[in-house]
Amino acid sequence: MRLPHPFAPREHAHRGPRRPADRRLQLALAALLCAVLTAALLFHDKVAGGSDDGPDIRSRPPATGGPCAPTELLEPPCGAWFGAFVPHDKDNLSSKVRDYEKKIGRKLDIVYTYHDMSQVQGTRLEGQLLTEEERRVAADGHLLLLSWESKWWGGTAAQQPTWKQIADGELDESVIDVQARRVKEYGEKLFLSFDLEMDTRTPDNGTPEDYVRAYRHLHDRFRELGVTNVVWTWITTGYLGHADLIKRMYPGDDYVDWVAYNQYNYYLCHNTGWLSFAQTQRATHDWIRANISDDKPLMLSEFGTANDTTRPERQAQWYAEVPEVLKGLTGVKAALQWNSRDPGPHCDLSVAGDRAWAGLREAVSDPYLNQPLG
Repeated sequence: MRLPHPFAPREHAHRGPRRPADRRLQLALAALLCAVLTAALLFHDKVAGGSDDGPDIRSRPPATGGPCAPTELLEPPCGAWFGAFVPHDKDNLSSKVRDYEKKIGRKLDIVYTYHDMSQVQGTRLEGQLLTEEERRVAADGHLLLLSWESKWWGGTAAQQPTWKQIADGELDESVIDVQARRVKEYGEKLFLSFDLEMDTRTPDNGTPEDYVRAYRHLHDRFRELGVTNVVWTWITTGYLGHADLIKRMYPGDDYVDWVAYNQYNYYLCHNTGWLSFAQTQRATHDWIRANISDDKPLMLSEFGTANDTTRPERQAQWYAEVPEVLKGLTGVKAALQWNSRDPGPHCDLSVAGDRAWAGLREAVSDPYLNQPLG
């Protein structure tokens, strides 16, 4: 999560009555059936080491069409996706993704990008859901997670959208419909979130009830326009000091496909002390399972750690813990490393140096995080 900063395939369908225990049993059986196949595939993969460009990029397991194939909502039954936010400029996303992949020795499953709601008929790149660079990345074998924020970056105060305006349909013609048609034209499935970490955006953007109305309006407007390739992803901070607020801002099971949260080891950034990966994730995971959804697929939409300059090995050890902890977090089906920084001193959360990259590389080579895309 980013703590509240002191300054700073088809139409989504209600899946009908569900029996969580039966569903979990089915997923467990699928995992058992494909575990040997996945392990065998990965056993033969090699990660060459030591060149200036980093290790060769290992391909993900081939499409199987079997029990490990992703569901209609892009859920991998046998393990979890691995993805990342990779810092980039407007015209170099694909090259930055390739650079990141060389360092971890594998392809990313999900590439995470951010967009605003520029009201210029979709001509500003930051306001375009699916830029040409994003399409290029997707064509290279990646899923996309697009984070759509009710902001106009660089706009005036009067140009900033509010949740009430969105809910009332005031932005339909100028923003919402334009981008919905772009997503529809793209055709391939993608993850889409609206106002990540919404629990830090009230009261500036409106009330919790305004947010729920705005989210539902976006969802329903996409449906009315025939957009059937969005997997709706609801991303909160996961900060349990906001527990009651987060519950009020959940749009409901009929409007959310994946539940996601952002939790970090901030260390000196917010003076939290050093927290292990497990310490950053388990309490929020358990609370979400008890209070938001006990069977929606979960996503660690942003995770990462600060560096400890006095103990250079510490960041590598932190990442090495990731696979085993993930396997114990029920329903977590994707984990996205956030390789950048937050505002403020000591808030660089990017991977710091060769030793840390090696730790992350080892972690994401685990078979659990290497699932077939098809």
